[in-house]
Amino acid sequence: MFDKLNQAEARYLVLESSLSDPEIVSNQDEFTKIMKEYKNLTPVIEKYREHKKIKSDMDGARALMDEGGELYDMALEEYKECKEKIEAIEEELKILLIPKDPNDDKNVIIEIRGGAGGDEAALFAYVLYRMYNMYADAQGFKTELMSCNETGLGGFKEVTFMISGEGAYSRFKFESGVHRVQRVPETETQGRIHTSTATVAVLPEAEEVEVEILPTDVVIETCKSSGAGGQHVNKTESAIRLIHKPTGIVVECQDERSQFKNKDKAFKILRTKLYDMKQQEMDSKIASERKSQVGTGDRSERIRTYNYPQGRVTDHRIGYTIYSLDAFLNGDIQDMLEKLATADAAEKLKGGNE
Repeated sequence: MFDKLNQAEARYLVLESSLSDPEIVSNQDEFTKIMKEYKNLTPVIEKYREHKKIKSDMDGARALMDEGGELYDMALEEYKECKEKIEAIEEELKILLIPKDPNDDKNVIIEIRGGAGGDEAALFAYVLYRMYNMYADAQGFKTELMSCNETGLGGFKEVTFMISGEGAYSRFKFESGVHRVQRVPETETQGRIHTSTATVAVLPEAEEVEVEILPTDVVIETCKSSGAGGQHVNKTESAIRLIHKPTGIVVECQDERSQFKNKDKAFKILRTKLYDMKQQEMDSKIASERKSQVGTGDRSERIRTYNYPQGRVTDHRIGYTIYSLDAFLNGDIQDMLEKLATADAAEKLKGGNE
């Protein structure tokens, strides 16, 4: 571990020097690339330097203990304190040295689809959409609706939206999977609890350089918008449907009045889906890596239950329950996201030591 840390610190010093080089400062692309690497290394180096300082203090206390005399007891106490701090810092350093997911800093495109349960599932899909939007707003992220298919009762058969901001994917990546709700629907006259599901897919936004889409591979269709909404609905051919012939992926966008904007959004979604397909193929080839993940990949996995009668939400992957369902559904999900990230880091750390 310390060989890696010494190499990281040497690299950090090179990057630090580069950031004051006028030639690099004048090259925006190169400067941005170096700044990003420097920023990613900073928490590791700060923690390593803290480790070195405390290690130095501990060695000093040890030297005083070896001398004996009246300072022995005070030196022993300092030595014990330093030893405890060192052990804690070394555990933190192990986690910080876990290779970072290259997608962590990206924006995300989230797809929510109503699953089993008909109208109740569609209503739950809306609840999840609202929950993620409220959390994103509270964290300073930007949200943008990409496309949706609403039901007459105010739910979503499916909805696709983007959350933009630094580290968006790292926050939301463990939300992929089947979310289950247990509650009494408003239309239920007997007061019986129904179980419904919605599926969530969290996809890192793909850049144009990461996925090449050949014009000959895409069929672009225009049609009139449909569904509830403004006066433009059914009057102008602003809706866009993309059909990617090699994969069969179909993307539709009709949220904007402008055909150009809908086309731009549709290509963003298509590019992201193709990138995700490539990522899924890569992940499936690395069985050992799959074992050391909390669950970013398998979207058929039931990951969480929202139980309204008991006012609780339980994540089945880590066995963690929160007894404040109302607050959770109003976007107070940070605690759960942190627990999932910690569990994932622990699994990867354990996998690296096996």
